[in-house]
Amino acid sequence: MSTLIQATALTKQFGSKLALDNVSFEIQKGAPVALVGPNGAGKTTLFSLLCGYILPTKGTLSILGYNPGSSELFGKLSALPQDAQFDPRFSISHQLAFYGQLQGLSSKQSQAEAIRVLELVGLAEAAKQRADDLSHGMRKRVTIGQALIGKPQIVMLDEATAGLDPIHAREIRQLVSELSSEATFILSSHDLTELERLCSHVLHLDKGKLTEHPKQNNSNGQQTGFITLLLNEQYADVEAKIQALAGVSKVYMSQAKEYVVEYQKAATPFDITLLQYCYQQGWRYRQLVNGHTLENQIFKQETV
Repeated sequence: MSTLIQATALTKQFGSKLALDNVSFEIQKGAPVALVGPNGAGKTTLFSLLCGYILPTKGTLSILGYNPGSSELFGKLSALPQDAQFDPRFSISHQLAFYGQLQGLSSKQSQAEAIRVLELVGLAEAAKQRADDLSHGMRKRVTIGQALIGKPQIVMLDEATAGLDPIHAREIRQLVSELSSEATFILSSHDLTELERLCSHVLHLDKGKLTEHPKQNNSNGQQTGFITLLLNEQYADVEAKIQALAGVSKVYMSQAKEYVVEYQKAATPFDITLLQYCYQQGWRYRQLVNGHTLENQIFKQETV
């Protein structure tokens, strides 16, 4: 894989406020990357640094081998803010073509590019419509199309599904997944379940400090594995009963009805053993995840 972004000891200070504190990470070309954290954690500051809107106080940041804001990055990196809007007076294709011309495309090239990105987001039939004629979900898809003009290598989306109903949010997730062959996405969102479905690498910011969470993989050659089991109901003595299974090292309840099981790997896959045991006990389960869920990785507490 090729390195797209390299940050080393990145620090940003606004007066006495330390927005980013000695942040280092690397982003490779490939699957979407998640940027998560509470309000005020430093996510917007990091996005602004990546776009070249502001400069770091200390540290270095390289994008495709260049400094943020360099002319060499023109058209190679795009960012879509959460509240991006289209002018209601003009057609969608007209505005997309205009943005293409701003990137240096000719009139003919920009019109072809407008149609190309609308086809990518599944809205070619809406080319002549205005923004106010579209549903909220369709408008969000058009803005993602705007971010893809010029075939950028890196696309940053801020809260891409915020305010959408479940159906439209699912459409956006599917769209990003399908377009991941076109560009590497960096997604900022408060929806951890959504990010877990899309991303293999998570950058977690909290009070300006960074923690990285690569997606757990239970087939990595290690002898110890983890499974997260979410049950439909609160059953009695779940921890004690699972603890008694052969090969189980530790069991704890991460939150209501959800249990994390640490086990020693054996010839028989433990997930099969656990599901069979749930059936024997009459436990109905809602979800089984090989490894830790993203939520538990970020918020897991010390266990005994």
